[in-house]
Amino acid sequence: MTMRKIAIAIATGAALLAAPTLQAKPKLTPQQQLDKLLAGRVAGKPVHCIPDFDAREMQVLDKTAIVYGRGNTIWVNIPRNVAELDDDEIQVIRSNGSQLCDLDIVRTLDRGGHFPTGFISLGEFVPYRKVAKAAN
Repeated sequence: MTMRKIAIAIATGAALLAAPTLQAKPKLTPQQQLDKLLAGRVAGKPVHCIPDFDAREMQVLDKTAIVYGRGNTIWVNIPRNVAELDDDEIQVIRSNGSQLCDLDIVRTLDRGGHFPTGFISLGEFVPYRKVAKAAN
């Protein structure tokens, strides 16, 4: 192999390795993710319970908050023991009735082995609604 071919091979390899780095977006912190979810929304009066929800409409933001719902209204819950909130754990909610309330028990399980890791003590639910755009 000639020196020229070796140089081309090295340059090509370096370009291929650098490409993902150039395209990678910086990962948002949990607080930045929450700020992005709340952009264009206004907070309402906190409530103790929210209507039963679909688990697919729940987002856990590590050591920050749990966001329920989607669309025009989302509810943000900052647990009383927010430092225990781990987005890599499974939340098992034991609810009494058709609502999720701040007194409901939320146990956490390890995602890999499904062994108990603790519990989350929910706080009040703050509704955030999309702000209506003014007509021109």
